[in-house]
Amino acid sequence: VHGRTRSLVKVSSPCSRYRSRQVVFFSTMSIQEQPFVEDFVKFLNHSPSPFHAVAESASRLRKAGFEEICEADKWSVKPMGKYFFTRNQSSIVAFSVGGLYKPGNGFLITAAHTDSPCLRVKPVSKTTKHGYLQVGVECYGGGLWHTWFDRDLSIAGRVIVKTGDEYHARLVNIPRSILRIPNIAIHLNREVNDKGFTHNRQTHLLPILATQLKAKILGAVGDDNETSEHQPLLLQFLADELKCSITDIRDFELCLYDTQPACISGALNEFVYGARLDNLCMSHVCLQSLLNASTPQSLENQESVVMCCLFDHEEVGSDSQQGAGSVLLEKLLGRLNGDDGSLVSSIRRSFLISADMAHALHPNYSECHEENHRPAMHKGVVLKYNANQRYATTSLTSFFLSEIAKNHNLPIQKFAVRNDMGCGSTIGPILATNCGIRTVDIGVPQLSMHSIREMCGTSDIHSSFLLLSHFYND
Repeated sequence: VHGRTRSLVKVSSPCSRYRSRQVVFFSTMSIQEQPFVEDFVKFLNHSPSPFHAVAESASRLRKAGFEEICEADKWSVKPMGKYFFTRNQSSIVAFSVGGLYKPGNGFLITAAHTDSPCLRVKPVSKTTKHGYLQVGVECYGGGLWHTWFDRDLSIAGRVIVKTGDEYHARLVNIPRSILRIPNIAIHLNREVNDKGFTHNRQTHLLPILATQLKAKILGAVGDDNETSEHQPLLLQFLADELKCSITDIRDFELCLYDTQPACISGALNEFVYGARLDNLCMSHVCLQSLLNASTPQSLENQESVVMCCLFDHEEVGSDSQQGAGSVLLEKLLGRLNGDDGSLVSSIRRSFLISADMAHALHPNYSECHEENHRPAMHKGVVLKYNANQRYATTSLTSFFLSEIAKNHNLPIQKFAVRNDMGCGSTIGPILATNCGIRTVDIGVPQLSMHSIREMCGTSDIHSSFLLLSHFYND
């Protein structure tokens, strides 16, 4: 790979069979690339739910000197200032004001999303069948649900807890596997390898929590007449982790997740394997690029406001008060500009990068890609085009970003979907429509998108960080 030095390095890989041993890998990562990718893996493992992704982002912003502000308060935003706020604990917006900024100068924005397809615990989840305690779940987004079978699962999310006379929204993460959706044995489904695996999302995606027999012996079932909406055993896990009583738990939003940690792996240590790459990879890139562009040296001669927006609910259409389909960004730009008379000028001087993962060419399914648009790993960020406006890229916006890449010797690829296949979409067209800002859609190429465990190339993660950093600073 261009610009890489081949070397033998020793790393302790969570994907290794022998986790306590030092395993030798043949690595092609550069000295600059490796720490950034390792930091992304850390970010990913700290973010099992959108709430945790926002909490992790907020923690990094605080450490970098950003001031947390509240949308409900009056703001006093000043040049060289760095600020952030959250909405619903699942969306976060951070921005830094250039030292030379004045109303009408415009905004440089990167935007991604914090949510990923997953199974979520239903409002009434208590299910008991044939001696098994199970948890009712709902499919969130368009996941490859067959990949959730035979995985070691746990739960993470937000819980409303009563503390004295007050109520608090607290984050929870059960740190070990407590759930599993077992497959049906081939002896009971003889035609599965010939006709393919099919399942009913209502009846077959019910994870097992425990057996009723063992739970009864240990007193973890509850009374026969109990009217609890959830398994008492599940509530006890939450209470233990939150260090409260079950009666203090008033409500929650919980995501199931695969407990196998993300890792850097592959024979040449060139891939990241993990859940939620779509779209926590681009969320991490946007956030770190903003931090890189928010040093005193960077802001001193900056004429714009540099901003990173990480929205919730992209996987289900973005139409929520914390989604990209809300008026959040539109109102924020007006509030920051301050002067209604120069707001239109400010918008026309602004630029937005919609960053969402892209489809790398699959070697076993190459027919799914249009022959002239086949993104590959380690060949750079993908510019995404669609004439029907499923992506917001135009010739002007693609040229603008391509010139930045060219000036810094960064690789760029292009993607358009086949005419006989449907095209996914992003928050790009939504934000461009709501705000009127010139927008380009980009993404790091990956395989297994929307699987419980995805993969992408290490080089492209770092390359995208460099591109977005130059976007802010140039």
